[in-house]
Amino acid sequence: MSEAGLLHHPWIPRFKLDVHDFHRMGEAGILGPEDRVELIDGELVEMTPIGAAHAGATLGLNRRLSLALGERAFVAVQNPVRLGEGSEPQPDITVLRPRADDYRSEHPTPADILLLIEVADSSLRLDRQVKLPLYARHGIPEVWIVDLAGGAVELCRAPGPGGYARVTRAGRGETIGPEALPGIALQVSDILG
Repeated sequence: MSEAGLLHHPWIPRFKLDVHDFHRMGEAGILGPEDRVELIDGELVEMTPIGAAHAGATLGLNRRLSLALGERAFVAVQNPVRLGEGSEPQPDITVLRPRADDYRSEHPTPADILLLIEVADSSLRLDRQVKLPLYARHGIPEVWIVDLAGGAVELCRAPGPGGYARVTRAGRGETIGPEALPGIALQVSDILG
């Protein structure tokens, strides 16, 4: 059995990183801007490449949400969020409570997040099986997974330790909006392109 094959066994001890280790790796030049990784449950996870459909959907969501929200909330694009000491994912879109310092003093935490959106093209499995449970455990109130290949947006609400209690899918022709921001309405067809 190869060494790489051994690493997949859960009984092999692993060194878990925390967010401070993660940042020190960047400061020391161990991780650079070209290293597309995020910290999930103490492990470095390689981010999938961003294709044109993914990039376009993210840009469109950013524009639509920014226009609709105005001064009610911040829209962050592919910026880190701190989920405890062991996770710092970089969701595609995060809608944040306004804060006077524009989040310059620290990354947003779960208490700051109104809505989190993952655009899934090649990352659907990771988003559903790894990131979604992480977001639920940390109490992110609402997560949307934009399933580009499936032609729908999954709306995940009511987080708990076992996941999201309410998960629905909205398809083309439907209108959706975040529960924390009444009056915001987005067409799923516009989100999917």
